[in-house]
Amino acid sequence: MKKIIVTLSALVSFTAAVFAQDDVYPAAKQNKKTAIVGATVHVGNGQVIENGTVVFDNGKIVYAGDAAAAPKAENTIDAKGKQVYPGLILPSSNLGLQEISGVRGSTDINEIGEFNPSVRSIAAYKAESVIINTLRLNGILLAHTIPGGQLIAGQSSVVQLDAWNFEDAAYKTDMGMHFYMPSLISRGGGRGFGRGFGGAPAGDPIKEALDKIESVKAVFREAKAYHQKGADKQINLKLEATKGLFDRTQKLFVHCDQVKQMIVAIDFVKEFGFDVVLVGASESWQIADLLKANNIAVILTQEHSLPTSDDDDIDQPYKAASALQKAGVLFCLNDDDPQNRGRNLMFNAGTAAAYGLGKEGALQAITLNAAKILGVADKTGTLEVGKDANIVISEGDILDMKSSIVTDAFIQGRAVAITSKHKQLYERYKHKYDIK
Repeated sequence: MKKIIVTLSALVSFTAAVFAQDDVYPAAKQNKKTAIVGATVHVGNGQVIENGTVVFDNGKIVYAGDAAAAPKAENTIDAKGKQVYPGLILPSSNLGLQEISGVRGSTDINEIGEFNPSVRSIAAYKAESVIINTLRLNGILLAHTIPGGQLIAGQSSVVQLDAWNFEDAAYKTDMGMHFYMPSLISRGGGRGFGRGFGGAPAGDPIKEALDKIESVKAVFREAKAYHQKGADKQINLKLEATKGLFDRTQKLFVHCDQVKQMIVAIDFVKEFGFDVVLVGASESWQIADLLKANNIAVILTQEHSLPTSDDDDIDQPYKAASALQKAGVLFCLNDDDPQNRGRNLMFNAGTAAAYGLGKEGALQAITLNAAKILGVADKTGTLEVGKDANIVISEGDILDMKSSIVTDAFIQGRAVAITSKHKQLYERYKHKYDIK
């Protein structure tokens, strides 16, 4: 018994050491009117102001423009030679829902079952995750945290990355519903050349996928009828959770990559009138005009990857963003590499900038465009008067891996800590070996 207790104690200590970062606290509310002066200001909408000034007070931006016309402030940050950007937005992630993939107790992404519209990711969000600090260190100040699962997985929320708990973190709650569409491509091969295990005939994967999609449509048809009933209806929590889709206060995020799947997503727009966003959408460039015609937005989840099809250009993932931009499709960029955990978002954007998007277009794809798709563009995404003071200061180009060094960051005007476990360990061993 003693051995068991000691082992459990060691495990708890290890887990606490891995998960905790107890000396990094959420910042206090802004109490002084602050001006960032002398910087190159990237507004986020394509506008660049040389030798610009950004002033913020009570968590809101009150001025962004030329230094000559800037109002006075109690506190001044000299950013001469630096770059100022809106806070970057990670538009699709499991941030706060998973700490270490190999540790089951640190993962709360999926629920059992195929239809879970009432599941809320924000309720499971862990505001003290150590992953958050690695994102802030790179200028990512907001994230869209989403549930995983099968078919209808539940509701997602936008969070700001400086909070004590999930209530503090909530920036816009339950703004999206997530549909993981089954594949509509039959992949050959396998055991028994098309036969199942034990010699039994294998099912038709396309028919199975179409049946699942039809079952999702059936749920939404039932939900539509449910919402048309009077107040005396018997309450169904799962159907109640879909109300935002029908009144368009909530978006349907369809996770898919294939053109065939995207055509099905368009059917959801036509039949139900949903506001649809495609997530992944690696083949979206092939039907960009059709997506534009149906007002469907796109989250490109991973630029640093191989092409979806063997016949595509090797650099097609880098060019997809430019193709969507030329077609007028509202899109944003993401980083869903499980090794990076989102922290290479701006470098993905930098690659897209080099492949036709341009630097300001790439910046807009991880600021203003992401804010529009997530429904928070009224509060963030650009450095404009009236918006939250979500601001990043960098010594170099934030899209460039070599020169980007974030020196300051503000979330709703609060000066947040720019550190992480990585940085602390670097400083620790630099001190140990007396490295100057």
